[in-house]
Amino acid sequence: MTTPSFAELGVGERTVRELAARGIDTPFPIQVATLPDTLAGRDALGRGKTGSGKTLAFCIPLVERLAGTRRSSGPIGLILAPTRELATQIAGVLQPLAAVHALKVTTIFGGVPQGRQAAALKAGVDIVVACPGRLEDLMKQRLLSLDTIRVTVLDEADHMADLGFLPSVTRILAATPAGGHRMLFSATLDNGVDKLVRRFLRNPVTHSVDSAESPVPDMTHHVFHVAGTEAKKELVHRLASGTGRRVLFMRTKHQARKLAKQLTQAGVPSVDLHGNLSQPARDRNLAAFSSGEARVLVATDIAARGVHVDDVELVVHVDPPADHKAYLHRSGRTARAGNAGDVVTVVLPEQRRDHQAIMRKAGIDIRPQQVTVDSEPVQALVGEVAQPTYPRGAASVTPGQPARSRPAGTRQRKPVHERRIPGQVDTAGRQGTRRRRAVRAQRVSGAARTA
Repeated sequence: MTTPSFAELGVGERTVRELAARGIDTPFPIQVATLPDTLAGRDALGRGKTGSGKTLAFCIPLVERLAGTRRSSGPIGLILAPTRELATQIAGVLQPLAAVHALKVTTIFGGVPQGRQAAALKAGVDIVVACPGRLEDLMKQRLLSLDTIRVTVLDEADHMADLGFLPSVTRILAATPAGGHRMLFSATLDNGVDKLVRRFLRNPVTHSVDSAESPVPDMTHHVFHVAGTEAKKELVHRLASGTGRRVLFMRTKHQARKLAKQLTQAGVPSVDLHGNLSQPARDRNLAAFSSGEARVLVATDIAARGVHVDDVELVVHVDPPADHKAYLHRSGRTARAGNAGDVVTVVLPEQRRDHQAIMRKAGIDIRPQQVTVDSEPVQALVGEVAQPTYPRGAASVTPGQPARSRPAGTRQRKPVHERRIPGQVDTAGRQGTRRRRAVRAQRVSGAARTA
């Protein structure tokens, strides 16, 4: 069956041209399913796993519905998101589309002074992308009214519930006009999200494109068992030293900051992302990761949702996630938008039983592999040109199969970004070159002795 074009789904010509200019020509399934209804003004409930294209699925109808609207005394479009990172990324997708229709966009979230946000609202904006906490603060200060909102979008509603935002979200939605157009996107309907749907959406059409528990076809899962903490440390450094972008998830802010520093000192440009960073620091680190100046992002679960960077080749659960939802959302930083990706969980002996339960709930059936830094599965993920910065050990691997093998004829993915931080000396590269030369010399010497 041929996928319809954006124009065939009812998207306007100017928006279609802007999408094409950004290399977006073919709609994803969630967009094909929802756009005919949302463009027609129907309230909609969209359910789909992370990376399925939900952001464009609501940004397109939002700008199309508001295009040509005469500017009022307040904003006419509202998008609610659970985290600053997600709000920023949504705004990045939305702004080019909104600009085509002369719609002004601003973001509102905590962690930064409110003065600039208040000034932007006073100057006049059409669409607000906001986190609930700061938005409510501005409403209480009478710096913002939602009386003029015509289209409201609630993204990642299940994560809002997990973070305890539902009371704020309920008050915010109640402050928007009752007859407005509303769209709600969520992976699940638990923890009270169903109550939001029943109260605020009028006869909504529901579209489910892959449940949150559905495996991503182009995502290959690996579970690496290690003997102890030292073996784990060596393995993590080895995986981080590979080519292309990688995201490493840690349990605590302190450990994320510590590992990012250790990797950078070892010659692997890395940045951290966690709740202790200021918003400007978060933005700088994400920008460095996006541009390739930093090849590794070491993060807490703050990056498990809403952080989208193209061509993330590998996600490593350095610390196993708390539950199956966290596993799926962390893992969703790779294999997005039809691209392939690998996911590794590093498991210590005392974590094996709990992790097995998490994988079972996530619907992923995979045989764990006992590995060291030189094991074949590790080498395949790192790539031939990786440069380890620590002594290598003996190979040892228990045979096992990944959750999904790559299709026949495909190749190990080539590196996407191989940049260094400007001015940084590539000591790891020099050490790796010297080490490889020494190994070759030993092999030649050994071969000569046995001849």
